[in-house]
Amino acid sequence: MPPLKDRPEKAGTWIVKDVPRDLMYRMKVAAAMQRKTVKQLLFDLSEAHLQELERKGILPRSK
Repeated sequence: MPPLKDRPEKAGTWIVKDVPRDLMYRMKVAAAMQRKTVKQLLFDLSEAHLQELERKGILPRSK
């Protein structure tokens, strides 16, 4: 199998179980307030967090 950096980018699927209802509700409200989907809000929050970890040197920088 080629190294991760040499593989073509493909979308993956995650199924997350046991998400607290309160968190689901708050995420839906936050997404609606920003006129985003919950999916886009999760991507944006995740990317911002990963960039912060990279900036601090905790996580190796991505390509």
